[in-house]
Amino acid sequence: MKQEAKLAHEKLKYEIAGILILALALFVFLSLFTQTGIIGSFLKQLLALTTGEKGVFVVPWVLAFFGFNLCWNRRPLTMNPRTWGVLLFFLIAMTGFHLLFFPAQPLSRNEIIKYLWRAGLEGKGGGILGAAFSIMAVFLFGRHGAYILVIALCGIDLVLLTGISTKKILKYLGSGCLKIGGIIKAKTLNFLFIEEETQPEEKEKEKEKEEENPSLPVIIDYNSPSDAKEQPENLPEPTEEKQQESPGFPKYELPPLTLLTRPLKVKSSRLNKEIIENVRILEETLESFGVKVCVSQVHRGPAITRYEIQPAPGIKVSKIIRLADDIALSLAAPDVRIEAPIPGKAALGIEVPNKEVTPVYLREILETNEFQNASSKLTIALGKDIAGNPLVADLVKMPHLLIAGATGSGKSVCLNTIICSILFKATPDEVKFLLIDPKMVELIMYNGIPHLLAPVVTEPKRAAAALKWTVREMESRYELFASLGVRDINRYNSQFCGAQEQKQYLPLPYIVVVIDELADLMMISPVEVEDAICRLAQMARAAGIHLVVATQRPSVDVITGVIKANIPSRIAFAVSSQTDSRTILDLNGAEKLLGKGDMLFLPVGAIKPIRIQGALVTDNEVEEIVTHVSKQRKPFYPTEIPEWTEAANREDDDFGDPLFKEAARLVIEMGHASVSLLQRRFRIGYSRAARIMDILEEKGIVGPFEGSKPRGILMNLEQFYKYYGGK
Repeated sequence: MKQEAKLAHEKLKYEIAGILILALALFVFLSLFTQTGIIGSFLKQLLALTTGEKGVFVVPWVLAFFGFNLCWNRRPLTMNPRTWGVLLFFLIAMTGFHLLFFPAQPLSRNEIIKYLWRAGLEGKGGGILGAAFSIMAVFLFGRHGAYILVIALCGIDLVLLTGISTKKILKYLGSGCLKIGGIIKAKTLNFLFIEEETQPEEKEKEKEKEEENPSLPVIIDYNSPSDAKEQPENLPEPTEEKQQESPGFPKYELPPLTLLTRPLKVKSSRLNKEIIENVRILEETLESFGVKVCVSQVHRGPAITRYEIQPAPGIKVSKIIRLADDIALSLAAPDVRIEAPIPGKAALGIEVPNKEVTPVYLREILETNEFQNASSKLTIALGKDIAGNPLVADLVKMPHLLIAGATGSGKSVCLNTIICSILFKATPDEVKFLLIDPKMVELIMYNGIPHLLAPVVTEPKRAAAALKWTVREMESRYELFASLGVRDINRYNSQFCGAQEQKQYLPLPYIVVVIDELADLMMISPVEVEDAICRLAQMARAAGIHLVVATQRPSVDVITGVIKANIPSRIAFAVSSQTDSRTILDLNGAEKLLGKGDMLFLPVGAIKPIRIQGALVTDNEVEEIVTHVSKQRKPFYPTEIPEWTEAANREDDDFGDPLFKEAARLVIEMGHASVSLLQRRFRIGYSRAARIMDILEEKGIVGPFEGSKPRGILMNLEQFYKYYGGK
């Protein structure tokens, strides 16, 4: 007890000492600016002599540091790196302030020392202490060496005070310089390219030019303020949806649009001269081939510019189409696409890529009246068309969507745009997602959002089971609708879930099934996946279940005829050949797309596809949206989904027969497959060997029965080990 009391007394003593030092620091600081009596005047003169007229301002901060240390730690000062750093800072300040009074004229070393000491006695620079330190540095290292010494001590002091290594300090300084450079660059671009009001003199000149050249085409720029639809400056506030929620669930607030990047309006009027020059080149090039045309309008979009041309009487459209390569050569364009004719117009469209592609941000589309006023909870933002008009679509009317394109063309960004659009529109009680991502890269970031029916499915074996569960859910919904005498999910929710006396019926949410890579699923379980997708595509619309299927391999063995016939709405990104374009859209054109979000959208019932520059949403924006929705609720997974997928996974693990893996390896190594081969090698009966062969065919390892010929092998050992394990 005595030791504890003595220890408490010691701590109290140091704390009191710290408070007194803090009070002294404040008194010294005030004495530098105001009248503080005899003691304050004495301290001011003493400090001015010892530390100089500049160094005197450092003393209160050093005293405050030591006083705060004593109060906080309640023990004697320890000479740790930070304490040494403060003392070194005081030394550097005194020396540096005094070296500022170095004589400009060349003097001998003794004269320099006398000059510095005289300045210290007069209270200049760092006072007597600064004179002593600077004289020592000049005596040992000379004038320039003293400067180098002070710089080196500053680096050492920074390491002592911050505890950060020199490597990290240089790294932070480098990243800071890069950020400052980026800000300067952005400000410069904004200064150069932000739309400004045209001066009256410039307007008069433009009018004179138009009067002199009445034949110039009308240039419609999607960024032009006169053509663009004015959007309200004030963003709509996120609304709290009032709905029938499960007990314990708080009200849900939709994500605000402030989570997304606001786009910069780039001045594009400076490109009018280039467009007029291209019009001249285009008309001259076609005329040199005997094709006389007139460019009537020019639409400049985010990624391409469309020149609308009207051929002279007697000119065949096919002749202009055959000149696509010559037009691209004359305009120095990588490629051109000709739309002949433009739907609803007596003109052809020549689409030329812009030299600078302007990104279309998702926020631009979500702020439009088309999206805000849409009543459907499955309204999705796609991007902007050639004329710069925002394009939104309703997944309920599609009712399913097929997305295909080469690697890096923009499929994954399109999927993120679709999912985020729905998250901005619907609550977890209105829309549920079932995300299937065999690549384990793109959709995995959505794990944890309350809209999920199950965690993101990444195993191809479980994906087929998840699709089977979706089919069962569709059938159970139709049984419910039949028992109540309603036709679809909208009538069920409006008639049986809105009345107060019918609370026994819970509202059914829409279910959106998103498959990021169909090719992987078709390789593992082609029959099961194709059957499930076809059943859902044919029947699931009225049950409120919709498919969004994406693949980077648009071949006929992945996008089969049955799948394509049941998914009428399609999006094609850039592909490598006309064959792939025809596989997706049943027509050419996707092979001439530019990539990076450039796509052709073929909605259900449309004759020709619409060219769109897809909306861009970055990974950081997706993470902020996911964080916002995840903070409000935790995901609630129906118990039957994990149980169903686990059971399917266990069933797939034994594959219906213990000899499955050995039989698969055997037929792959032999290069052909037959029931008799399995009978001889494994000494089993015909029925078991035939059942194993049926399983091999169902899993996509062997081909179908071809009479007397042996079955073909569709998978090599590397692919088999990848999907079914082994070495």
